[in-house]
Amino acid sequence: MLQSLSICLISFVILLIIALSLVSVGFYFLMLDQVYFIEWEVLSLNSGSVVMTFLFDWMSLIFMGFVLFISSLVIFYSEEYMAGDLNLNRFILLVLMFVLSMMFLIISPNLISILLGWDGLGLVSYLLVIYYQNVKSFNAGMLTALSNRIGDVALLLAIAWMLNFGSWNYIFYLECSGMNLELQVIGGLVLLAAMTKSAQIPFSSWLPAAMAAPTPVSALVHSSTLVTAGIYLLIRFNVLLVGSGLGTFLLLFGGLTMFMAGLGANFEFDLKKIIALSTLSQLGLMMSILAMGYPKLAFFHLLTHALFKALLFMCAGAIIHNMKDSQDIRFMGGLVLSMPLTSSCFNLSNLALCGTPFLAGFYSKDLILEVASLSYMNLFSFFLYFFSTGLTVCYSLRLVYYSMSGDFNTFTLHPLSDEGWVMLRSMMGLSFMAVLGGSLLSWGLFPAPSMICLPFAVKTLALSVSLLGGWLGYELAKFALTYRLQGLYFIFITSFVGSMWFLPFISTYGVNKQPLVLGGLVGKSFDYGWSEYFGAQGIYSLVVKWSKFSQGWQNNDLKIYLVSFMLWLIILLVLLMV
Repeated sequence: MLQSLSICLISFVILLIIALSLVSVGFYFLMLDQVYFIEWEVLSLNSGSVVMTFLFDWMSLIFMGFVLFISSLVIFYSEEYMAGDLNLNRFILLVLMFVLSMMFLIISPNLISILLGWDGLGLVSYLLVIYYQNVKSFNAGMLTALSNRIGDVALLLAIAWMLNFGSWNYIFYLECSGMNLELQVIGGLVLLAAMTKSAQIPFSSWLPAAMAAPTPVSALVHSSTLVTAGIYLLIRFNVLLVGSGLGTFLLLFGGLTMFMAGLGANFEFDLKKIIALSTLSQLGLMMSILAMGYPKLAFFHLLTHALFKALLFMCAGAIIHNMKDSQDIRFMGGLVLSMPLTSSCFNLSNLALCGTPFLAGFYSKDLILEVASLSYMNLFSFFLYFFSTGLTVCYSLRLVYYSMSGDFNTFTLHPLSDEGWVMLRSMMGLSFMAVLGGSLLSWGLFPAPSMICLPFAVKTLALSVSLLGGWLGYELAKFALTYRLQGLYFIFITSFVGSMWFLPFISTYGVNKQPLVLGGLVGKSFDYGWSEYFGAQGIYSLVVKWSKFSQGWQNNDLKIYLVSFMLWLIILLVLLMV
């Protein structure tokens, strides 16, 4: 019986059962406010012991449940999406390794075991990004791996610094009375690690590049695992951020990331990259609210975002699959006629992303914006929050306009259908959660309703900027290419905004060019210059010169030998006389 079942189906069933169990236990822990520490003594030597500690509280259990729920549906979806792949088993095993690394990271109150999961995520994400073996994928994989290595190094330095405390169980030291310098240094290093993993400015360029991975991987990586690892780590280390300069720094960079990604998505035509930039925008939102001291709100948005973003990627994958691997939204159009069920799920997840009332995204996003309005915050951060919210609706409506409305913009003999029932089932399972997930979580996480009293203008500001952004996105999408087009006069600005403020170039050529030029100069002056003169070539020419002299000496007649013999005799006599 088991032989007839595929690895996808077996993994799906097992992960789904574990996920539902974990979420149930997580809500039970939340109601009773329970925390379990489980310590496993791996090794005891003389008087020292190596102990593995696991932390089970409501946060880690619910997050693990959500990760496993999304992973189960992604693996089920992969059975059809990756059906033509000869190495499907290897792909599923890589995804399972990825999920296992994330589990390690979630349940670890210890920096060493966090590093185990952290590095596991980095390594497996590299393998998944280069899964389709071509030059573009290899470059994207290398950019992803090297960007994440910066964070790994920061985490290693934090581990080294924690030697001062006598243990790596950071959770025992966070509540230390007074913010001492050592804790601030550790907080700074953890912040750097989280910024690389969650792709904040200036490490943002790897996230759209990682779209080279297969779409099921994107659905998993960019919703609930890799990019959220940094957010989750900062939620645990939140005590170090509040009331220090680190929080202010993070608020600025989170806001700028949100703004940059929102602008960039409005200039992008690659379907997966638009969704990747929307992920980046939401990560900036989570980072900035976390910097203001609301870790529970950041965690709430983390969970709701995971649901609708995984659904958005799954729908994008189904569309790309049916478009014969074309990702350009300009070739799409009228998909709502040929793929009605996929289009319904796609629009549902887009509406949840925009914060449409009573869908998953609304409960967390609206609450974050209202709390931000109520908080003590400068005008620039306030502007970034609300302008970025408008941009989200803008690029979402532009995307829907390009892909769903009008006529089909590519080959006529192009059969599109909604027949992929395996993919549709997994999408519908997530659609159910994208509608109900926000309200269920809000009842669980915030059982006592808190009243947020704001002036009418501020209260309706989120709705106003959303409607304004939606109108602007519709107008942008209607642009026609005519002789009146003025865009070419602003080509620098459009290329600057459209290429994530030149971050991909700065991260690649900007880092490589100067060292390579310097290396060329050093090579010329040392390897091909002084080193050659005094080294190999110099010795060679000297040996040749002396060999010729010696050969000439030997080739001459008897007189030289007699003279030299006489000279030797004279020298010996002089030495004897002395």
